[in-house]
Amino acid sequence: MVFYLPETLETAGALDEMTPRQIVSELDKHVIGQHDAKRSVAIALRNRMRRQKLSQELAEEILPKNIIMIGPTGVGKTEIARRLARLANSPFLKVEASRFTEVGYVGRDVESMVRDLVEISIDMVREEKLEEVSEKAEQNAEDRLLDLLLPPQPTPARGASEDSPASTEALQRTREKLRAQIREGKLNERTVEVDVRERSFPAFEIVSSQGVEEMDINIKDMLPPGLFGQRSKKRRMKVNEAMEYLIQEEENKLIDMEQVTRTAVERAEQAGIIFIDELDKIAGRERGHGPDVSREGVQRDILPIVEGTTVNTRYGMVRTDHVLFIAAGAFHVAKPADLIPELQGRFPIRVELRSLTVEDFIRILREPKSALVKQYTALLETEGIKLTFSDDALEAVAQFAARVNEQTENIGARRLHTIMEKLLEEISFEGPDLKKKIVHIDAAYVEKQLAEIVKDQDLSRYIL
Repeated sequence: MVFYLPETLETAGALDEMTPRQIVSELDKHVIGQHDAKRSVAIALRNRMRRQKLSQELAEEILPKNIIMIGPTGVGKTEIARRLARLANSPFLKVEASRFTEVGYVGRDVESMVRDLVEISIDMVREEKLEEVSEKAEQNAEDRLLDLLLPPQPTPARGASEDSPASTEALQRTREKLRAQIREGKLNERTVEVDVRERSFPAFEIVSSQGVEEMDINIKDMLPPGLFGQRSKKRRMKVNEAMEYLIQEEENKLIDMEQVTRTAVERAEQAGIIFIDELDKIAGRERGHGPDVSREGVQRDILPIVEGTTVNTRYGMVRTDHVLFIAAGAFHVAKPADLIPELQGRFPIRVELRSLTVEDFIRILREPKSALVKQYTALLETEGIKLTFSDDALEAVAQFAARVNEQTENIGARRLHTIMEKLLEEISFEGPDLKKKIVHIDAAYVEKQLAEIVKDQDLSRYIL
């Protein structure tokens, strides 16, 4: 994907050619059902791609259409947003609205979500740059390690003859033999002495009513060059440890962090996605006293961030005008209409996610790329156990999940994790000692493991 403004941002392959239908198809590989929500986020992503093709003047005026997802927990709200961000290679941050409180109350400053998004963006861009320089860094680190294992010949004394070509060639052959041994791991137990840079200056933090935030002031910049950052000490370490340390040093030398920061800030501004969960927890109008005052205060604090403002971060000023905000909440008690009108207007798209059915649970167990059945099968395969599930076993698990959700709290697909863990507890525990390495799970086994727990509602509240 190409992010508009500025034009120097890099593309992310053929994503800019994906249609909304194709985006939904990609999301279908990871999230079952919820077609309306997928359509909405696919259109939002496609509009970003459309915006990049416009003139700069017009592109500045087109703001993202923020989305509110309404639905119970565990139906896929967060996963849809997270998978969309991965698909778009966008910085993604999830926050809970209930963590923020207005100034004067204990909680986090709402602007911290923008600072956190920039940090995530910097980590993303830095990882991409590391991949680009990894080969060169490894080669440089290998050369430095060879210098430690085979120090250069001392300078000949005055009047002595220079090294002959034959001795230089012999030294080179020895060096190449050592290089091969390093790559094969034959020298891992040998120790070398490496110059290790000491941490030059402690990280300063301040604690306030807004939580722990890192100081924006870089004290090193106030001090004379060279006073800090140049100290190093000798440290003995094994060859494989030394190789890892030297690779990290070389990577840091090869990466231009100023360029990384510029690119990351641009990506956060133009492609960032912030997922605000539990929006219903702060829905409420001011009635003069009580928690409603604080809830409306949080909404008014969040409003300028969603509207588009400039936030001061340690990397400079960051604009939020083109960040996509996706909010979510169950809205069982409160309704989106209980939000202050200004905030409602900043989330023009609303989609409702339905509760999951038994058929949905069966599909969740079987179809996604990282389906639970595939996860447990792969985990137990590391013990040499071949685990298989019959169709009626998956149906029984789905029935149990739906029943427990009805009898207790409805936590959606998350119930499947708890039930599968209980179902396979005995096999997981006995796995290394099992003589019979082929295990078939059928409906009878599911009934045997779970029936008594599900019958006892009080017990199932604590176990399932």
